[in-house]
Amino acid sequence: MKMNRIIDHTLLKPEVTEEQIDKLIEEAKEYNFWSVCVNPIWVKKCADLLKNTEVKVCTVIGFPLGANTKETKLFEAKDAINNGASEIDMVINIGLLKSGKFSEVVEEIKSLADESHKNNAILKVILENCLLTKEEIVKACELSERAGADFVKTSTGFSTSGAEASDVKLMNESTSNKVKVKASGGIRDLDKAKLMIKNGADRLGVSAGVSIMKELES
Repeated sequence: MKMNRIIDHTLLKPEVTEEQIDKLIEEAKEYNFWSVCVNPIWVKKCADLLKNTEVKVCTVIGFPLGANTKETKLFEAKDAINNGASEIDMVINIGLLKSGKFSEVVEEIKSLADESHKNNAILKVILENCLLTKEEIVKACELSERAGADFVKTSTGFSTSGAEASDVKLMNESTSNKVKVKASGGIRDLDKAKLMIKNGADRLGVSAGVSIMKELES
C-alpha cells in the first residue's frame, strides 16, 4: 500500500481561494495522491486541470452538518458528478440516525449511492463519530452498508474532534470487506497516518499530505 495512493489531498475551509486550489492541484500531481477533496464550487476547475492524470476529484455533500433534505443532497451529488467529481463524501443525517429513523437514513444514502454508481462514482458516508455513541457508530456502519455505500468515513473535521484510531477499528469490524473505511480529521503526521492504517483505514483524508510524504521520504 503506497501512502500517496491512499491520500485524499484535502482543502475544505470556507475561505479557500482559487490560488490555494491551484497549489493543491499542483501538489496532488507532484505526489500523485489518490484524489483532491474540495468543496463543490471547485470541482469543475479541479476536474479540468486534473484531466489526463491519475488524480481523481472528490467532493463533499450535505457538508458539514448533514442536516439537509434528501432531495437537496441528491441534487448536490448530481451537480458535482456532472462537474467531474468521481468520489462523493456525504454527511449522514445525524439527527435522523439519533432519532432512530433508520429507514429514512438508509433511503437517503441509497439514493446517493445509486446516483453515484450509475455514473461510475463512489460514495463515502461521513458518520461524524464524535457526535455518536459507539452503538450509533456500529448502527451507522450497518445502515451505510445496507444502503450500498462504498466507504464509511470518520469525520468532517469541522465538529468537536476528528479521527480516532479506536473508532476506525470499530468501523472496520462493523462492515464487511465490501465497505472500506476512510479516516479524516486531525491526521497531521506520519505516525498518526500509520496508526489509522494499522487500525483498518483504507483511505486517509488529510490536509497535511505533503508534510506526511516528506516525513516518509526523510
